[in-house]
Amino acid sequence: MTTSTTSSIGSTMRALVLRDVQQFELSEIPLPALGAREVRIRVGAVGLCGTDFHIFEGHANYTSDATGKPIPLTVRPQILGHEFCGTVVETGSEVSDLRVGDRVVGDQGLNCHSYDQPLCEYCATGNSHQCADYREHGITGLQGALAEYLSLPAVNAVKIESDLPLDQAVMTEPLSCVTHAMEMLQSVPARYRFGGESPIKSVLVCGAGPAGLLFTQLLRQVIGFEGLLIVTEPNPLRRALAESYGATTIDPTQTDLVMAVNELTHGERLQCLIESAGVARLFPDIPNLIRKQASMVLYGHGHHGVDLGVLNRLQFIEPTLVTPTGASGGFDADRRPAIYRRSLGWLSEGRIDVSRIVTDHYRTLDDVPRGFGEDRLRPEYIKGVAYFD
Repeated sequence: MTTSTTSSIGSTMRALVLRDVQQFELSEIPLPALGAREVRIRVGAVGLCGTDFHIFEGHANYTSDATGKPIPLTVRPQILGHEFCGTVVETGSEVSDLRVGDRVVGDQGLNCHSYDQPLCEYCATGNSHQCADYREHGITGLQGALAEYLSLPAVNAVKIESDLPLDQAVMTEPLSCVTHAMEMLQSVPARYRFGGESPIKSVLVCGAGPAGLLFTQLLRQVIGFEGLLIVTEPNPLRRALAESYGATTIDPTQTDLVMAVNELTHGERLQCLIESAGVARLFPDIPNLIRKQASMVLYGHGHHGVDLGVLNRLQFIEPTLVTPTGASGGFDADRRPAIYRRSLGWLSEGRIDVSRIVTDHYRTLDDVPRGFGEDRLRPEYIKGVAYFD
C-alpha cells in the first residue's frame, strides 16, 4: 500500500547540479518519480567521496553513451552523491517491509534484484556492482543524493536499526567498498594470505584518508590482524589517528619510505600492500617495498602523472594484484546487499569508529560546494559530509 506524502512535498525539489567541470548550480528540478517497488527518501546525509572530486575536477566521467564514450557535463549535467542515507517519506504500492519514517542507508548500485529480473552471471556470484545492467546513482548518470529527495528500489535501502547518527551511518558505503576489497583479496589464489599457509605478517596501507583509515580499522577490529601494520601518510593529524587505530606510521616527507619499510620488516619487505591514496608517484617504489609474489590491493583511483613503464618492474616480481571497485558482496534473503548490512552493523556496534574521520559538515545544499574547494586543503580535513538531518 502506498503511503503518500507527495502533496506536502510538492512536485519539485532543490538539487545541486554539476553543469560543467567545477561548475555547480543550485537548481529546482522535478521530484523523482516513485515506482511500485521503490521508496522515496528525504536525504539526510551525503558523503563527499574522492570519486565525486574526480568527476567535479574533470578527471573522470562515468556517464557514457551506447558506445561507451563519455557524455560531457554540458550535454548531460550530473547530480553527484553516491554515499547517502535518509528517511523514507513514501513507499511504492508493492513495498511492504519499509515504512514512512524508517531511516535507511542506500546502496547506490542498481543490480538484477533492483530491476526484479533473473540474476546475471555477476549478480549470481555476489558481484552486484559488476551487474551486466549496472547503473549507479550519483556516478553513471542517475540522480545522486545532493538533492532534497531521491527515489530508489526498496531492495537497495537497508534499514538502520540503531540510533547511529546519519553522518556516521553514511560511511556504510565506503566501509562496504573497503570490506569488498579485503574479501576479494582473500578469495583469489595468492602466496600470502591472512591466516593462510604463508600468512601475511606485514601490511602497508598507503594513505590515511577515509579509505586508509577504514582499512586500518578493518584489519585490526574485524579481520583480527595482529602483525605489523604500517600506514604511510604526510599529514601529522591523520598519522596520529592511524596510530590510535593500531598502526605504525611513516611520514614519507621526512623518511625514505623504502628504507623505513625495510627497517621495520628487518629486510623481509612486505607480504601485502594496499594502495588507498590514488597517488601514482608511489608506483616506482613498490617493487622495492614488497616481497616477490606479494599481495597488492590497488584501491585508490585518480592515478596520473607517471609513465606506464613503472609497471615493468612490478610485473617482474609477480604480485597478486587485486583491483576492487564498489561494494559487491552478495545478497541477504530479502535480496538486500549483505555487505551493506554487515558494515552498517559494525558502525552501529562501534566496532568501526568513524566519528573522528568525519571532520567537516555542510548543513545546506548551498554550503556543499565548499567541500569541493578550499576546505579539502585544510590540514585537519579528512572527510566531508553534507548533513541535512
